[in-house]
Amino acid sequence: MCRLVEQADDFELIASLTSSSDLNEILAADVVVDVSLPTISQEVVELAVANGKHVLVGTSGWSAERIDAVRPIIEAHPQVNVIFIQNFSLGSAVGTHLATIAARYFESIEIVEAHGSSKVDSPSGTAVNTAERIAAVRQGDIKAPHSDQTARGELIDGVPVHSLRMDGVVAKQDVIFGGDGETVTITHTTFSNRSYEAGIMASLRAVLTRPGITVGLDKVIDLT
Repeated sequence: MCRLVEQADDFELIASLTSSSDLNEILAADVVVDVSLPTISQEVVELAVANGKHVLVGTSGWSAERIDAVRPIIEAHPQVNVIFIQNFSLGSAVGTHLATIAARYFESIEIVEAHGSSKVDSPSGTAVNTAERIAAVRQGDIKAPHSDQTARGELIDGVPVHSLRMDGVVAKQDVIFGGDGETVTITHTTFSNRSYEAGIMASLRAVLTRPGITVGLDKVIDLT
């Protein structure tokens, strides 16, 4: 993130904070980029918004419910733009969009997501967002038998989500749809962090002009 900002002609890196930094250092910038941890992310967003700073949030764990919890604070500052991005990969945005199309035709749907062993949260924000969007399309009509068993994964809006945390993995998501005598799988695999660069820059530029709250890279790139 810092490298991309430093290389860009239209941005200047004002501060780069670590866990030992004073959070008030963010107030020197016009735009705050939060790529921290779920435990601190909300504090970053609230401080930035309260001080009139645009915010780009790339931290995982921002479910629709959690975004709704800070919505009143953001809406109280209409001059501030906030964008929540679950995954900066263009391919991931396309994969989730395709999953919402397929969801119209299948009631049996499950998600398997994998990340490196250092990722502290599960399921991933990408998987949560995908499940929430599928559930919105299905309007709750999702077949998930035996979901009371722990091996069946965590239910996100009725969609079972299974998380792998393993060495050797960057990121992968499989959305599996089951029908009579067939399955359809929509897979997105990340091999390198370079896959995030185009989405990061598109989101940085969008947060300057896109009013209010925006959730998802698909909105930033006008994916229809």
